[in-house]
Amino acid sequence: MKDIIQTIKNTDWQHITEMMHENGYAIIPNLLSDEECELIKSNYDNTALYRKTVVMARHRFGLGEYKYFNYPLPEIIQTVRTNIYPYLAPIANSWFKALHIDIQFPSDHQAFLQQCHANGQHKATVLVLKYKEKGFNTLHQDLYGDLYFPIQIVLMLSEPDQDFTGGEFVLTQQIPRAQSKAIVLQPKKGDALIFTTQFKPEKGTKGYYRVNMKHGVSEVKEGSRYALGIIFHDAIS
Repeated sequence: MKDIIQTIKNTDWQHITEMMHENGYAIIPNLLSDEECELIKSNYDNTALYRKTVVMARHRFGLGEYKYFNYPLPEIIQTVRTNIYPYLAPIANSWFKALHIDIQFPSDHQAFLQQCHANGQHKATVLVLKYKEKGFNTLHQDLYGDLYFPIQIVLMLSEPDQDFTGGEFVLTQQIPRAQSKAIVLQPKKGDALIFTTQFKPEKGTKGYYRVNMKHGVSEVKEGSRYALGIIFHDAIS
């Protein structure tokens, strides 16, 4: 866990902040080692770790499967979630301030979770996702309740063009009074992709305005694609 914590500390957070403001996403390369990725994947069938399994086709979410973890979270996941949050909270606070949203997030993640619990949101939202050939995820936003953190993370657990082909991460940006913009990303195994949960502020001639964004996964052409989603707010159900 010390290597993960040190990597987070050594990250150029000024650069990450600038990328988040400009694009709504940023990447921390090699946050997890190959062994750590494989450990998370190896526990995919350990039912004791999970509170819920979702078969995506049943809900028309796409084609694939994902599982929500139970509390307590595995140590690797808890370490990432707890140690990254304090660096993201200032970004989230600056976004809400720019958009005149009267919410400010505490610097400590546990304090934020206490706010979630007071709002009736008690269930873990961290999830592991698995896509096989032809699997995909439709465009969506991960909110889970009235109280949500506006930034989340996906950690890639499989190596593109080795473990799978296709399966790109897709962000769409809805520009007011214009067509949507598509952003296609392919993080490497162990990379942490940080991105907006719902929107980001954009500066216009009359101040900041809200740009709504959604995310999904394009069709996997071959192989299997695993990813870990870290969402910082808890869920009602």
